[in-house]
Amino acid sequence: MKASTFFIGLAAGATAGALTALFSTPKSGSELRMTVKNASTDWKEKFVDVKDQVANLKDSISGLTKESKEQIPEVVDGVKVSLQTWKDETVPIQNRLQDEISAIQQSLDQLEQAMAQVRK
Repeated sequence: MKASTFFIGLAAGATAGALTALFSTPKSGSELRMTVKNASTDWKEKFVDVKDQVANLKDSISGLTKESKEQIPEVVDGVKVSLQTWKDETVPIQNRLQDEISAIQQSLDQLEQAMAQVRK
């Protein structure tokens, strides 16, 4: 449901309720006319206020949408660059660790061979 449709329905319902209340109370003609005039003025002011608030809300949503369309690609690009930088920095460390693990494995193999010779 669109917001404008909702607010039009809300205003129509409120107006109908107010008119029903006004016409169902016992008042003289001049009092009733004055009450209706005051009520219509109040409702017009409230309707204009609601209309302004809806316009402000639309502007805010539009601005947020525009800003998010601009910011999200920049953030995604920044994350991609950071991830690539991290990968580039960790590759040499991974290689060094693999070399150290290989060296340890060779040392263990040599130690096992030496232990086997000592047992003979």
